[in-house]
Amino acid sequence: MKKLRDKVLEMAKIAQECPENLQQTCFEILLKRALGSEESLPAPPSAPEPAGSRQERVQPKSVVEESAGKQEDLSEADIHLKAKRFLDKHGLTIAELNQLFYKEGENIRPLYDELKTTRTSETQIRVTLLQCFLSAIRTGDFRTTVEAAKEEIQARKAYDSKNWGNNYSNNAALFDFKKYSKTVKTIALSEQGRKELAQVIKELQ
Repeated sequence: MKKLRDKVLEMAKIAQECPENLQQTCFEILLKRALGSEESLPAPPSAPEPAGSRQERVQPKSVVEESAGKQEDLSEADIHLKAKRFLDKHGLTIAELNQLFYKEGENIRPLYDELKTTRTSETQIRVTLLQCFLSAIRTGDFRTTVEAAKEEIQARKAYDSKNWGNNYSNNAALFDFKKYSKTVKTIALSEQGRKELAQVIKELQ
């Protein structure tokens, strides 16, 4: 008890050194510490935010969420009139189209991964047909470039450099040339090519 009394007297002396209006508070804090029951002091109030500076804080979306938010089904407004006529002519619907393609922003992208063939020659032709159709959806022109077709076919690991030209020449009836040559830079579909395209679309669903 003597030790405690000495501490209280010591704290009272220390408190007297504070300004008169703070002596009582200072003494109580020192006493609580001495008794081992110190309570945490309330945090000082934060400075108010300047008027107009407070904004709703929104957590940034992940890349996947952003991407998923932009993916939409195709609507009639997204499809060129010539592509719509192609669909009508071959008994295809927009609902069927949405099983194979989707809209991401301003771009039309494929949903399919497999082309349901293991033959490199058939993969080459199907990639070309479908690329022509993607172009037609946007522009009405059933056309693609040789370079774009080659890039996708290489990505699918189905590029056959030795038979590249022959594969096109053997299927020339589907395209706008009688025989493929290195001077061909763009490929457009013939009427027969559009029929084949419609068949491929139905098969991939």
